[in-house]
Amino acid sequence: MNKAVLDASAVLAFLQGEPGTDRVRTALGQSVCFISAANLAEAAGKLFERLGDMTQVMELLAIPGLERLPVTDEDAFLAGELVVHAKPLGLSLGDRLCLALGLREKARVLTADQAWLRLKVGPAVEVIRGAAPGAP
Repeated sequence: MNKAVLDASAVLAFLQGEPGTDRVRTALGQSVCFISAANLAEAAGKLFERLGDMTQVMELLAIPGLERLPVTDEDAFLAGELVVHAKPLGLSLGDRLCLALGLREKARVLTADQAWLRLKVGPAVEVIRGAAPGAP
């Protein structure tokens, strides 16, 4: 089964029609897709800052094919372990929780953040902007 985890930047790119939208749309159509509650909160916050209407934000984030998952204790400990590798690259707690969900679900992670490609540990990462998946 093909699985993918979306971080907040991938969800926002998709909703706002930014570069990378097609890759997210493809993942939503061809994979079982997840978002952690932590990344859902990040996306909701960014959208609320722009729109000022939580009802509208909730409607936008009701993306067909995107399953919302809670942050578990396992995710918390994996994110804690990832801090050594991820923090020097500027990755936030939300980023590390996204990566932890990818590890837990044995899924690739979609992001708009190029820095994630420099991680030496964690799940497979696909940056939605730039070179095609698998390209150097």
